[in-house]
Amino acid sequence: MSALVELSDAHVVHKARSGGLFTRDKVYALTGADLAITPGETVGVVGESGCGKSTLAKVLVGVERPTSGTVAFRGRDLWTMPSAERRAAVGGSIGMIFQDPSTALNRRLTIRQILRDPMDVHDRGSRAEREDRVRELMSLVGLPRALSDALSGGQRQRVAIARALALDPDLVVADEPTSALDVSVRTQILNLLLDLKERLGLALVFVSHDIQTVRRMSDRVITMYLGRIVEETPAGLVTDRARHPYTRALFSATPGLLHPIDPIPLVGPVPSATRPPSGCPFRTRCWKADEVCARAMPAFSAASAAGHRFRCHHPVEENESTRDLVRHSESKEP
Repeated sequence: MSALVELSDAHVVHKARSGGLFTRDKVYALTGADLAITPGETVGVVGESGCGKSTLAKVLVGVERPTSGTVAFRGRDLWTMPSAERRAAVGGSIGMIFQDPSTALNRRLTIRQILRDPMDVHDRGSRAEREDRVRELMSLVGLPRALSDALSGGQRQRVAIARALALDPDLVVADEPTSALDVSVRTQILNLLLDLKERLGLALVFVSHDIQTVRRMSDRVITMYLGRIVEETPAGLVTDRARHPYTRALFSATPGLLHPIDPIPLVGPVPSATRPPSGCPFRTRCWKADEVCARAMPAFSAASAAGHRFRCHHPVEENESTRDLVRHSESKEP
């Protein structure tokens, strides 16, 4: 199946002020990302804060241009398109749900204006058709017709979801869509996203710190560390069959209630995105690291399961339980 969006060796490097007034450090926000999103699938993206998840999301939707590498949209290089064609292609086929609905929505506009705005910008339909579409969107996401502008957090996120769906996109990228919501509201929003995905046949990229939710919602899970994709795993295998030590450590930190285990301890310094370590960036915290890890970043290796790949010189064995890994990592602590 051909990809909707495909990244090839995508890099994003920002410049940030360092100690001096005229000096700037390079921030390596995304490094060598290769990723394809196909129609109808759900891809979860996990990793600690600052690992590049949001940068990856912005590159996928064309909000951020990579410093190098390519972003192909339906097989065409997105950033060689004329700007008007790029806006029409991406704006009409990809929707994005941002982290905080309280800042993502323009408070100067009414809810109906917010939902109609994408159709106005892309000149979709007549005025009457746009108004009909606004009513349809509100019904689709469970918003009442009589809606005041003083909204709860859950209602604001429903508005943000409706806006992302306004132009019937093929792909929706949700960047931490429940992080600003109360726990009681999160389940409602997650269930809404899953329901809409099934009803509308959407491809969904779901970026979240809530890794157990990502596992339950996704077809495959992307693990990121310090701007790099280090593993891509079928969701059903990510808890017990992941091969990268970092993926195992992440999922051990929030185990299921039926099979509680101690988390795999990660010791050592967390590296900076301005001065990433040589070789594998995870080596400063990995209990398996040695001099080979310091010399070179490993290429992707394929696991036995289809669609499972990882970048590690010393991967976890497929039959090694996370419980055993806890014991091994603890034995390596100084």
